[in-house]
Amino acid sequence: MELNLKGKKVLVTGGSKGIGKAIAKAFLNEGAQVGIVARSNTELLETKEEIGVQIYPKDLAMHEQREELMREFIDDFNTIDVLVNNVGSAHGEGVLKTSSSVFSEAMELNFISAVHLSQLASKQMLSQGEGVIINISSIYGKESGGLPSYNASKAALISFTKAFSSEVIKSNIRVIGIAPGAIYHPNKEWNRRLKLDPDFLKKYGQDKIPAGRLGKPEEIGNVAVFLASDKASWIVGSTISVDGGQSRLNF
Repeated sequence: MELNLKGKKVLVTGGSKGIGKAIAKAFLNEGAQVGIVARSNTELLETKEEIGVQIYPKDLAMHEQREELMREFIDDFNTIDVLVNNVGSAHGEGVLKTSSSVFSEAMELNFISAVHLSQLASKQMLSQGEGVIINISSIYGKESGGLPSYNASKAALISFTKAFSSEVIKSNIRVIGIAPGAIYHPNKEWNRRLKLDPDFLKKYGQDKIPAGRLGKPEEIGNVAVFLASDKASWIVGSTISVDGGQSRLNF
């Protein structure tokens, strides 16, 4: 299927590893020009060497660094066609063991950064008459599971996706979302669990996911490029679960 994304200017936050990196690679495979942002300059340089992207070392929990990022990206690429708000992190423990300041940290990185970058990107998109914003949330933004502060921030992101989509679709800007289920890629948390139990991934897939396995980052990337394309032109405001049937919701 020809997605007609060649030459599109795409910014992916949290793009140096995992789902973000897979999304960046999927857009590159479609001929797009891609920039990625992350806090670790080392990881950014490794990803640049591996897949060939423009890199931006920024802490997106910081308001001024989000503004710097958008200015630098538009200076480098002259515009922005697609923004993928993927950056995110889990914070805290249960509600009673998690301070309100940790909830605030989770909201700032996982939610407010996406709101702010969407506002900044949409200014450019409005001037050119089109654009796509994709917000990466989680199935745990739709239902219980995972850490409460993370869930709250992802639920807020899903609500924002719907609200903002209704505001800007009249200007040919589509705002849409992806809610991944459990996606395996090597990181501290998965590695910690595997050290405790080498069969953890197999057991988790068999016990939690009807498809019988964890998802792959590229399976999220494939959905992202489709949603960014004109083939998905009538998908507006929805956050689509991509989870191998893991979610228990029936809608």
